[in-house]
Amino acid sequence: QFDGTGSRAHEIPNMRGAVGHFLRLPEGRAFLVRVPGTANSRLTDAQVASLLNWMVYEFSRAEVPPDFRPYTPEEVTRLRHAPLDDVAARRAAIVAKLAALGYRIE
Repeated sequence: QFDGTGSRAHEIPNMRGAVGHFLRLPEGRAFLVRVPGTANSRLTDAQVASLLNWMVYEFSRAEVPPDFRPYTPEEVTRLRHAPLDDVAARRAAIVAKLAALGYRIE
């Protein structure tokens, strides 16, 4: 949804209060670029980088790690052209790894 709450009907998770935790892992950071809604968008790589940088602070400011480096267009270019085969499984693996580190994500 436009406010980051996701959509249960379309199996899109709520990102509010959660998306910042993904930035704690390299694979979580990459995941945010590689999900279909991002990777397949018509936005330019620079626009995707700007949107992701806005999104992490807008939806999950308290969870953004202190060493967060903003996404760059070059990083988006490198990551978005390697689409995910099984989004749900990749997300579940990242969430499990974060849980093992003490971060709870629904």
